[in-house]
Parts: sequence; structure tokens; C-alpha cells
Amino acid sequence: STLTVSRALMAAMVLSLAGVAAVSAAPVDTGHLKAELVAQGEATPGGVVYLAVHQQIASGWHTYWRNPGDSGAAPELTWTLPDGWSVGDPVWPTPERVRTGPLVQYGYVDDLVLPIPMTVPATAAAGSKVSIKTRASFLVCSKDTCVPEEATLSYDEGVTAGAPKTDPVWGARIAKVLENAPKPSGLKAAFVRNGDLLKLSVVGPGLEGGNFPEAYFYPFDGLAIQHAALQTFERGPAGLTLTIPVGAGFQAPTPPTKLEGVLALGATAYEIDAKVGPLLPGAAGRGPPAGLVGGAAASEIGLPLALALAFLGGIVLNLMPCVFPILAMKAAALTRHAHAPAESRVQGAAYGAGVVVTFVALGAALIAARAAGEAVGWGFQLQSPAVVGALSLVMLLVGLNLSGVFEIGLSVQGAGGSLANKEGPAGAFFTGILAVVVAAPCTAPFMAVALGYALTQGAITALLVFVALGLGLAAPFTALAFTPSLFRRLPRPGPWMDVLKRVLAFPMFGTAAWLAWVFTLQAGASSLARLFLGAIVIAFAAWLFGEGQKQQRVPLRRLLQGAAIPALVLAGFLVNVGSQISHAAGSNSTSRAAMASQPFSPERLATLRASGKPVLVDFTAAWCVTCQVNERVALSSQKVADAFAHNGAVYMVADWTNRDPTIAKVLADHGRAGVPLYLLYGASGAEPVVLPQLLTEGSVIAALNQAAGS
Repeated sequence: STLTVSRALMAAMVLSLAGVAAVSAAPVDTGHLKAELVAQGEATPGGVVYLAVHQQIASGWHTYWRNPGDSGAAPELTWTLPDGWSVGDPVWPTPERVRTGPLVQYGYVDDLVLPIPMTVPATAAAGSKVSIKTRASFLVCSKDTCVPEEATLSYDEGVTAGAPKTDPVWGARIAKVLENAPKPSGLKAAFVRNGDLLKLSVVGPGLEGGNFPEAYFYPFDGLAIQHAALQTFERGPAGLTLTIPVGAGFQAPTPPTKLEGVLALGATAYEIDAKVGPLLPGAAGRGPPAGLVGGAAASEIGLPLALALAFLGGIVLNLMPCVFPILAMKAAALTRHAHAPAESRVQGAAYGAGVVVTFVALGAALIAARAAGEAVGWGFQLQSPAVVGALSLVMLLVGLNLSGVFEIGLSVQGAGGSLANKEGPAGAFFTGILAVVVAAPCTAPFMAVALGYALTQGAITALLVFVALGLGLAAPFTALAFTPSLFRRLPRPGPWMDVLKRVLAFPMFGTAAWLAWVFTLQAGASSLARLFLGAIVIAFAAWLFGEGQKQQRVPLRRLLQGAAIPALVLAGFLVNVGSQISHAAGSNSTSRAAMASQPFSPERLATLRASGKPVLVDFTAAWCVTCQVNERVALSSQKVADAFAHNGAVYMVADWTNRDPTIAKVLADHGRAGVPLYLLYGASGAEPVVLPQLLTEGSVIAALNQAAGS
């Protein structure tokens, strides 16, 4: 009957569906995850088919990668297979970094498909089904608890002699995991150990140009590196070089000679096998990628905006205390031409040319140094004690000149000519050079973002940004020189100008003293005696030169001025030797704000952040005038200290007075090429807030309260 036929068809459908359901057993709930064994599709005799252990992990919990990191354990699979069938090693997707307190584990959250290749024997009978079983052991952890859990998973695999059918649910998912999983890449990799750091260089197809947002190395060996430590990297035209703190494995009597693992570059990952050897060419030179600046990557602001910010930053640089003495010196010279518009314009143009040329020269030197692999940033020349000492003596000479000890520009026949007088083009050009050199310690608002952009671009683009900076610094003074109407309000030239010139010598003496202080912090207290001796010798040379200018008799003039030359050479020798000796002795800067602080290290910062403490990291340097002003105005008061105590916050100082590649890379990661930089890490563990470059007591207290959630 019709009813009988219908019942028969329904029974057949139920049996058919029951047969399909029997292929894959229901997921097993182990407590904090649900696990099941699934397959890509049917098997063929003599072929390979992929199974997969699918994990649905409870929210707030995680399982582990093949190397679990600082703690944990990878899943274990114990198989029960028919005769002749075999499985290979799992294909591990790229893991995530899971931080628990001061520890970092490598693992997975939410949902994981872990493929395993299964080889089918050639004798497998087509049309048959075989039972595959595995006993799976998982360590499932939250932030404060770990629970070992187990499940017996099974799957009935069908064998076909024809084209295998793909599982409609799992076929595509497993294929996608296999496609995205790290694989042996053919990339070349080499590493060297430098003290407590590893330099791992990688080059090859896919890495050219360094167009990747991040880089991290996951080693297969759990003892190879410090998992919780910061990894930094430098891009190159053909690849990249990572800097990684070594792990316990490298403390063994026989350290590893190869380093295997996964190089993760954002959405892309590769397996690499590095051998001990020289770093590979083309793996460095372009610096780290720009970090986030004001919510946008510095490298993404675009050239027009970067040029505008650079120009504005150059203008603001005129307001920085490090530039005041130079502008005062030039203003004293310009007053002599207050009623000679043509001369004023020449002065302004020459000064502007000196500023721009020097900015470009410093920019080119900075680009070249970074291309050579040096971790340097803006103000790098003042990280050399010899340069700082020499600049201190130059400022002393300028002060002596303004004081009338000697003159530049009087005819010096015995010396074979003369420099144009200090009010002329040559003097103005030199003043522009000096303004840029002493402006290097300052990073004005707007300027930081522009510099961060410049150092992520090609040489031509970067130099255009430096030109804009120079034009901005030169603009106010040059515009003044081209505005004669402003000078007509000044009194006629007279003795008052000489008095003004001598008064303005004292800011130069102050600058010389400040640079001497920086020199002491860099090179050590023992070097100060050599610098002072050099100052005495150079002052004597200036006096000899000045006395020679007063002599009418040419032989005597030549004798006195000639004697000044070896004195200048001796002064330079004393400064250079003093800085080298003290630097070799290992002296370090001790620039520190009055408030209690901790020295910066990525490892210590990670520990503090893991404990939930707000942390303010002060990237500073003794030669950075803006930094010193901020420390005294906003970071050394009792109210700020009380705010730190009230919020349980920690003050860390990253002192960049001397070169420090770790600090340089952190600065670059945040789109900065110089100091100051203030990063405030909140108690929530979110990304740091970048504080303004000019701090006030109130702004720091308000930021601390917000970071602590109080």
C-alpha cells in the first residue's frame, strides 16, 4: 500500500542518516572544551587524507602549541589504527601569545582545528569503512587555573577507489587551515649571539621591502629564548633581523647551533631553520616599522602632512630653550644692520641656507647610519662624548668672541685671508649651522611625528622632510631679516650695540656649562678635568688670537695668531682622548629625575604590566633640554610623587644620553626618532597613552588618575 511504501522510504532515510552520523561521533565535553575527531573527506588506497582534532575552547581558557612557552603542555594524541594505517605529526597553526602574570605561553583560544595527515595503505578495500580512535589529553588553562582533561575521540573513515568526496562541513575548513599554517619556506636564516641577545636574520621571497606590520619568532625549542621578553626587529631590503633575549638553552656548556621555529609576520607565517653564522646581507638597514602616533601609524600620514608638520615643528623649535642662545647671538649681529635693509636680507638668507644645509646633512648622516644597521635617532651626534665636549668648547669660543676677547673678520693677513666678518654671509651661515647642531637635543611638538615618518621612507622623501624642518627653524629669523620696517624702530647704531653683544655672551657661557654637564654624565667625572683643561687651553688660544689682531707689526701678529693653532689642536685632543678613556671604562649616564624611579627594561616593564600596575616610562636624555625642563617642572614635585603613590604607579626612566639600541627601537616602534617620549601604560593592560611633549604637573596627575581608573 501507499502507507507501507511511505514507511519504507522513511525508514531508509533514517537508516541513511544514521549511517552518516556514525561517521563522526558527537563532540566530547571534557569540562572546559569540546573536542571531536573530523576528516577532510574520503580516503583512497595508497593516498593521504587529513583528519583534524577540533577544539571548542571555553571563554577565558586556552590550550597549547607544540612549544607551550614559559609553562603549560602541548596536547598528546594516542592513536588506535587499523593495520597498515599511520598518522604523521600535527600541522600546527600559528599560535597566539597568552600572557599570565610575568609568563608568556603560546597557545590557542576559542576555536582550533588541528590537522593530522593519515596515510592509507594500498591494500585498503574500496567501499569499506575503518574505525579511527585517539585518546586526547589536553591541558586547559585560564589566568590562574590549569586543568588536565581527556577525551576518547573516534571517526569512521570511508575508503573509495574513485574520486574521493570532500566532507561538506570540514573539507573546506581543514583545507584553509593547511593553507594558512606555517610551512617550510625556503627562506635563508642565520643567527649570532651577542651577550644576552640573539640576532636572527632572515631573507628570501616574500620578505623584500619589509612590508609587514609586525614580526615575532616562535621557537620549537622551549629553552631557546626568553618568551616573556620583548622581541624587536629591523627591516632590510631583502628581509629582517630580530633581536631576541637568549633563554636557558644558551647558558648550557654546549649552546644550540641551530634555531628552528615559526616566523610570524602578521597574517603570514613561515617555518625557518637558522644556523649559526654571520648575519645575512639585506636583512637590516631600514629601521623598525613606525608605531602608532596619535592613533595613526606615522608611516601612513602621507608626505604633504609630514612636510606641514615638519615646517610647524621647525617654527616651534625656535621657542625651545636650546636654541635661545644662538638666536640671541644672531640678533646681536643683525642689529648692526638695522638701518641697512640689503645687508639684513643677505644675513637672513645666509642664515636660512646654513640651517637648511645642516638639517639635510644631519638627516643624510642619520639615514646612512641607520642603513648601516646602527640604532640611532634624532640627536645622535650628541650621544658622542667627543662631539659634546667639542661643542662645549665652541660655545665657549663664541662667548669669548661676543665678550670682545677676539674678533672674527678683522683682516688677518698673516693667516692668509679672513672669514667674512661675523655680520656677513659666512658668519650668518655658520650661525645657522650652530643653531641646528644645538637644536638637536630638542624634539618640538609636530616635529616628532614628522621625523617618525621620515625614517620609515626612502632617502629622497626623508630628506624632503628634513628640508621642511630647516625651513621652519629658519623662517622666523629670515622673515625678520626681510622686514626692514621692524628695524627702523630701533635706535641708530651706537655703543649700546657693543653692550648688548657682551651681555649676550653669557647665554653662550651657560650653554657651554650645560654641555660640560652632559659630557660628564656621558664620559664620567674623571673626564671633566680634561674638558676643563681643554677649555683653559682654548681660552688661551682665543686670547692669543685677539692679541695678534691688535698688533700693527705683521711678524708679531703672525707669531701670536700662529701660536693659537696648536693650542686649538691640543684642546681638541684633550677632549677626544678624555671621552674615549672614560667611555672605555664603562661609565654611564645617571640622568634621573628627583622622584624615585626604576631603570627601563622591556622585561621589567612586562612584569609590572602583568601585575596590573600603571607605569609611566620617561624616554629622556641629559642633552635633551625639553626633557630636563619637564622633569623639573612636572615630574619632580611632591604632588606628582603623591599621585604615583596614590595610584600605585611606577615611574621608569629610559635614559638615552648614550646610545642604547633597545631604547632606540622602542622609540621607533612608536613613530619617534628622538626624545622626549612619555608612555603611560594603564592598569587595564591596554595600549599605552602617549603624553604631550610639554608636560605640566596637572596633566601628569590627571593622566595617572585616568590610567589607574581612579
